[in-house]
Amino acid sequence: MMYVLLACIAGAAIAFQASMNAQLGVLLKSPILATTTAFFVSGCYAMVVYLSTERPVIDLQTAAKVPWYLWTVGGLFSVIGVGLSYYLIPKMGIGNLMSLVLTGQLLMAMMINHFGWFHTEPLPITTTKVLGILALLVGIYLVNKGKGYA
Repeated sequence: MMYVLLACIAGAAIAFQASMNAQLGVLLKSPILATTTAFFVSGCYAMVVYLSTERPVIDLQTAAKVPWYLWTVGGLFSVIGVGLSYYLIPKMGIGNLMSLVLTGQLLMAMMINHFGWFHTEPLPITTTKVLGILALLVGIYLVNKGKGYA
């Protein structure tokens, strides 16, 4: 139950930060500058948390074993997802955007799990999951109906 609560808090935090940073992008007249600012400040906060915990410092041998794409491509997808969100929120609203973002996240997560990408335990797509996705798509249609996005 604690994980469910923490996941809901994470979702709320994402909607909150996306709305605030989209407004920053509007005021700065640049969603990319807002994205850059958000990642810089986030990195500073993350470093403070990292340095204030008892976690060991990663040595160079450990860092060298990490594939190059894990250092770089994840950040690229973060910029794409976050930057597009900051760009789209003023155009379509946070609720409409988040409903569609969550759809994309769920569909990609299902594929990642199904194929076991990134060393995840393979979890096949089942009939029940397909029915859940169809129910989600109906819900997304209803949320966005009349807005020009569905």
